[in-house]
Amino acid sequence: MPQNNNFQHAPYSRSNPGDRVSYPTFEPGPLTDSVAWKQAMAQVGVQLSRANVKGVVFLNGHPFSDLFGSARLDEVGGLKRGYSRGISGLESLLALLRPASNGIGKKKDPIHPPLSNDSSTHEALDTLAQEVGNFTTAYVKKFEEGLCGEGEAAVPCIRYVWSSIHHHVGRMEAAIAFIEFIQQWCAERSLSKDDRILLVAHGHAGQVLALVSNLMTAGESEGRPRIFEILAKYWEASPVEGRSVEQLEVLYKALTEQSLMGGGLVDMVTLGTPVRYGWDPDGCGRLLHVVNHRMIRSDGKRWLSKMELPQTAWEMPYQTGGDYVQQLAVAGTDVLPDSPEMEQANVDLHDILEPYDGFERWLECTRRTTRCPKDGQSLLVEYGVQATEEDPRQHLFGHGYYTQSRGMVFLAEQIAKTLYSQDT
Repeated sequence: MPQNNNFQHAPYSRSNPGDRVSYPTFEPGPLTDSVAWKQAMAQVGVQLSRANVKGVVFLNGHPFSDLFGSARLDEVGGLKRGYSRGISGLESLLALLRPASNGIGKKKDPIHPPLSNDSSTHEALDTLAQEVGNFTTAYVKKFEEGLCGEGEAAVPCIRYVWSSIHHHVGRMEAAIAFIEFIQQWCAERSLSKDDRILLVAHGHAGQVLALVSNLMTAGESEGRPRIFEILAKYWEASPVEGRSVEQLEVLYKALTEQSLMGGGLVDMVTLGTPVRYGWDPDGCGRLLHVVNHRMIRSDGKRWLSKMELPQTAWEMPYQTGGDYVQQLAVAGTDVLPDSPEMEQANVDLHDILEPYDGFERWLECTRRTTRCPKDGQSLLVEYGVQATEEDPRQHLFGHGYYTQSRGMVFLAEQIAKTLYSQDT
């Protein structure tokens, strides 16, 4: 995306990313707490310290929610309007996208969106999902311990759980809340303009970071004041304890005056985030996208996902093409707003953020088979089959691997190599 992206949607480009993409193969690496594991993680800690990384924040949401945004697809009536005619397997594909029929979502689960970023939510999420699409408290603590080798200063690591409301209003409010959170957290550490914070976001949390990059842009932004106007109007029409228009005004002033985080840079890593919102390079430091990708094309275009829609009877449960959430939860998908006021705000934001609408436009976007955003580096990782096909809650159709402890060293080394090798 261009500098001053101004909230433009990311393009679904099929062109070769060239040297912006590489294709590593996942290797579990040494056992946790072994000598080799400690050495590998400590080396990553050295690289982060030399790059002036002063903290790492891990972000994720509820992995057993409507990850594919099927509610919006049903609302626009794909099957009812006959778009499925001539498209093999589309009805069974939609069944695997819906949380009520794909084996992922269950009403009896103890927690549901919206989530709060507090210790009780962390604990409940860890009990429910464990390490499937979820950075557990134990994972984050172990990551921090690993970075702190002999003679190295500790790099604090924390987790952040976002609301998991998968529509424009939910993600924009989450972006606002996260900026306020990270501003306070960084203020406690007295960052300078030479310091960096590393953000690692799983799945749709990466969409929140894309919005953050646009909100935090250093350049002029025609869209930013309009975004705040929409939110202010919505918050006035639908008051909630703990949020106010004055709060928005304070944040807007801080964003426009560039007074956040002492001028420090925010580096961003996304894990399995669908290509959707555009990124503003002026609003972040270094940018990396990691995607579970299995090359099954016959035309040699290895940077693209598979050529046709999934044949769901066998393909998605076996994770044949990699991360299907990343491939299918693109423009045109979402959960539905739960009030008239939220619906109106969502429509207003949609006009700014997303030019794609309707079932046929979703089909168009999925068939572009785009894996790599137009900004930042991308790693298309051959993770293979990491969980049995019988239980979708164990693999999330290829979307649940990034956050598991067995891949911690691999992920840490890939981030350090791609983002910070020039600093060593």
